[in-house]
Amino acid sequence: MEKKAHYDSIMDRSKRIMWQDDCYVDLQSTACSVLSQAETEDLGWIQKHQDQLQRFITTSFLEGMLTHLRKVEVLSSAEETKIKGAGRLQDQVNMLTTIVTGKDTQGSDVLRGFIESSDSQVAQLIINHDSMVKEHKEVLLRRYEQYRDRDSVSCPKLNISSRTLLLVDGLSDLQQKEHDLMQVGVTRGRKRNHLRQLGLAKLLEPLTRVSLPPRVSLTVGVAGIGKTTWVRHFIRQWSQGVICTDVSFVFPFTFSELNSLEKLSAERLVKMAFPHLTDPNLILSSSCRTLLILDGLDEFRCTLNFSDAAPCNDPKKEVSIDDLVTNIIRGNLLPDVAVWVTSRPRVASLIPGGLVDRVTEIPGFSPNDIQLFLNHHYSERDFASKIWAHLESYKILMVMCYIPCICWIVADTLVYIMQSGTQESLPRTCTELYTHFCSMKAEVGEPRGREPVKVEQLHGSNRKLLGNLGRLAFYGLLKHKYTFSEQDLRAYGIDLLLTQCSLGAGVLVREESVIYTTYRFTHLTLQEFLAATFYHVSSKRAIFDLFSESTMSWPKIGFQNHFRSAFQHSQQAEDGHLDMFVRFLTGLLSSVALKPLAGLLALGKDDGNQKAWAAGFLQGLLVSGGAVVSLRAVNLAYCLQELQHTELLRSVEEDLQMGSLAGKLTRAHCVVLGYLLHVSPECSEQTNLTGSLNYTTVKCLLPQLLYCSHLRLENNHFKDDVMELLGSLLSAKDCHIQKISLAENDISNKGAKALSRALLVNRTLTSLNLRNNNIGSKGAKFLAEALKMNQVLVSVNFQNNAIEEEGAQALAEVLQCNRKLVSLNLQKNTIGAGGAKRIADALKTNRTLTKLILCSNQLGDKGTIALAEALTVNHTLLSLQLQSNSISNRGMTALTKALRLVCNSIGVEGAKNMAHALYENNSLQDLDLTANLLHDEGVHAIAGAIKMNQGLTSLHLQWNFIKSSATKALAHALLSNATMQLLDLQENAIGNEGVIFLAEALQTNSSLRTLCLQGVSAGTSGAIAMAKALMTNQTLQTLDLRGNTVGMEGAKALANALKGNRSLKSLNLQENSLGMDGAIFIATALKGNHQLTYINLQGNGIGESGAKVISDAIRANAPGCVVDI
Repeated sequence: MEKKAHYDSIMDRSKRIMWQDDCYVDLQSTACSVLSQAETEDLGWIQKHQDQLQRFITTSFLEGMLTHLRKVEVLSSAEETKIKGAGRLQDQVNMLTTIVTGKDTQGSDVLRGFIESSDSQVAQLIINHDSMVKEHKEVLLRRYEQYRDRDSVSCPKLNISSRTLLLVDGLSDLQQKEHDLMQVGVTRGRKRNHLRQLGLAKLLEPLTRVSLPPRVSLTVGVAGIGKTTWVRHFIRQWSQGVICTDVSFVFPFTFSELNSLEKLSAERLVKMAFPHLTDPNLILSSSCRTLLILDGLDEFRCTLNFSDAAPCNDPKKEVSIDDLVTNIIRGNLLPDVAVWVTSRPRVASLIPGGLVDRVTEIPGFSPNDIQLFLNHHYSERDFASKIWAHLESYKILMVMCYIPCICWIVADTLVYIMQSGTQESLPRTCTELYTHFCSMKAEVGEPRGREPVKVEQLHGSNRKLLGNLGRLAFYGLLKHKYTFSEQDLRAYGIDLLLTQCSLGAGVLVREESVIYTTYRFTHLTLQEFLAATFYHVSSKRAIFDLFSESTMSWPKIGFQNHFRSAFQHSQQAEDGHLDMFVRFLTGLLSSVALKPLAGLLALGKDDGNQKAWAAGFLQGLLVSGGAVVSLRAVNLAYCLQELQHTELLRSVEEDLQMGSLAGKLTRAHCVVLGYLLHVSPECSEQTNLTGSLNYTTVKCLLPQLLYCSHLRLENNHFKDDVMELLGSLLSAKDCHIQKISLAENDISNKGAKALSRALLVNRTLTSLNLRNNNIGSKGAKFLAEALKMNQVLVSVNFQNNAIEEEGAQALAEVLQCNRKLVSLNLQKNTIGAGGAKRIADALKTNRTLTKLILCSNQLGDKGTIALAEALTVNHTLLSLQLQSNSISNRGMTALTKALRLVCNSIGVEGAKNMAHALYENNSLQDLDLTANLLHDEGVHAIAGAIKMNQGLTSLHLQWNFIKSSATKALAHALLSNATMQLLDLQENAIGNEGVIFLAEALQTNSSLRTLCLQGVSAGTSGAIAMAKALMTNQTLQTLDLRGNTVGMEGAKALANALKGNRSLKSLNLQENSLGMDGAIFIATALKGNHQLTYINLQGNGIGESGAKVISDAIRANAPGCVVDI
């Protein structure tokens, strides 16, 4: 009301005093200061709210303002027209504020008064936005600051601030259908290839200038990867104004909170979670940029149904919680609000892809990250190196450490065992690891390093607590339930006070929010392990099926029946969610694994027969499965590993190492081989199945071959039908294969066609080897069509494939458009001169190919000359192999002239490749590498080759950043090289030291005719050493020392050498600070030397009179010598 009265008083002109000049003077400074203060305040108010005015004013609100300002005569008709003609809405607002602030205080007063007296949402946002945002950020920061220590890894390189998300193109089949640990296991924790990295700060930004920001973003990651940690970090960073500063409000929710709600509206949900926001509708229905975070979709008790959910677009309407979430994601509700959902991959796949604008994935720890983590947290007493060595020996544990949460569990447990002072061996299986972990957590209040707590000293409630936690874990697992309420805990007999004891707090995490309090297990695998302990103990006395918690079932008596039942349910589970459960269940049959929990579980006596029976049962399942080895079947081999029954596993691994699998691959062997493809060190970098497979075994292993990175399938007698299978493999979205070798098989053009179809869609394969097959020109044409589209392959080997000119023409077309291929091998085909010409034409425009092998292709001189012409234009090809092509001197001369590699950017690697070629090539005579980036390391490589090379006669290395170290290597090479006639080292800072090395070589070398050392930072000592060499060397004819600092003493030494030297014909001493005396020394030395035909003494400060004396002396002593002074 006060604002309204103030506004009315301003607008009532009849009550306003029209001040006269004399009255104004009488009021003096008091009124003046009041007026100035009010004017400043009004103008400051507009400036302060300028951003809000531009962001929140709508067209209708602007119309109302303009109408009112015209009515009270603040704006003229012309000014109103000018504002409306300013263009966009924001431009109109900007024009309005510019005009109003340019007037006296009346205009500013009226504008402010109109906004403050308005009840519209636009006005409320303009006035209150900043204060609301500030308060909201303070609330969130207080709420999430408590998690900072828990979320922090403390190692700077592993903190979220220094990590990035991976931008992915949807979810793979593996992510949608398999258990989290199986996803990690089969890929060995490796990232998918060719993924773009995305910093958290850019999560809500458009990817390109023309794209829009995402409305729905989905971030996936396996359990324990850190999804919630990333969300909390984002909230803290946003609350502190570090990232996404254009976002006004962030509303974070967890699905575990939402599980406690039944029916409510979007407004009520926000009001319930953030009571400090008195009017949520003001935010939700405005143009404020707002982000809604929904964390942990996999923990939601409801299954989202996007096809049958009742539509709702009213934020005030109450609907069921699942319909509310569905309508928000679909965009029916809060369409202008950005939504960020996090989830484990399998559940995330339930959201239709068309509703998700951006999918990102949280990467786990790499091996380097694991080492960083260990070194940072466990550096004392050499624990880090001991843990790392153990992980290296047991790859299953190493792969699990890809997940940061499990990395903590593994490291803490191993350190606990090492500190205990006992002689216990470190755990080798997942089951052993988790039994030790639970034993560690059960030590109530006992510090590490003391004697282990004895059974009789254990807290009496731990056994009961572990049993009840196991029951909760098991039946939660069956229902895909991973978060639990206090009511759930009580229902399973768990005393809430005991959740705070060492064991309870070690395995359960309590999460509190404004809405609800929930509990979850420290990690999914811990829930699965405790579920297995419950089932293991209960199955020995249960008389009904344990998988039927609340319903009657047929009697099921005896451990073996229950064990069979568990595996039956596991094998039938399409999503693999019982895979780890049955691994742990099997592992608990090992007495070594069970020993740490002996005092916590009611086990009874075990005669060991159950372990032997289980091993036989599992091997029976290996044999009895279907024709194709699925990951359900591979999990059986993992179970055998947990049981420590490894005879079959070791047998197949030995055959794999020896390359003797041929003829031995029964179905059971294929299953074990599938397991080894995941875990064996032999397969980590390269999977060698050479001479081992046939059509049947390839078909059987096909799903497991997907995840190999380098696959060698050579000499398997594969025909075209196998190529159809491998084509489907390479076409799969889950394909991880980067290199595949199909050399030495029987593949024809039909097989090539199958491969070409796969290459059109494959995005991982970088190397394809088809050496020694029979694809012919027709097959080459099929593959060429694919290579025109494929932008991933960088190396292709078509050696010995009966490819003729027609096939070469097709591949030449590839080189004209493909921008990725860097290596092409066509050795031992018959492309002829015509094919070479086609390829040569393509090389004139190609800018990516660096290696081309055309040996044994009947090129002749015509083909070679065509290639030589291309090389004069092409500056990217580094290696060209042309052996056995009937090339005469004519063709070789053309090549030699073409191979001038001046002014490129050849670096160290290019120099090493060049050196490698020089070891084998003795026909190249002239190599010009002027103005590249060879440096000492590159020249060292070339010098090594020159020692052996017997063809090169000239080598140009000017402008290559060479120093004395590389010059020393070149000098050593000259001691043994007998063909090099010209060496050009101009403009390299080799200094006196480098010149001395060369001078020493010249005393022995008898082939070098020309040595160019212009501008090499040589001084007097270098010149003296060179002079000494000239006294004995009788083959050097040209010596260029321009642009150095030889000086008078150096000139004197050179003059003495010239008196006896009989080979030097040209000497350039231009700009060497010789002075008059130095020049005279040189001139007088010519009296006894009759070979020198040219000498340059310019730029040495001699002067005209001195020049006349010297030229006269030279004409008298050596009339045939040309002198430049």
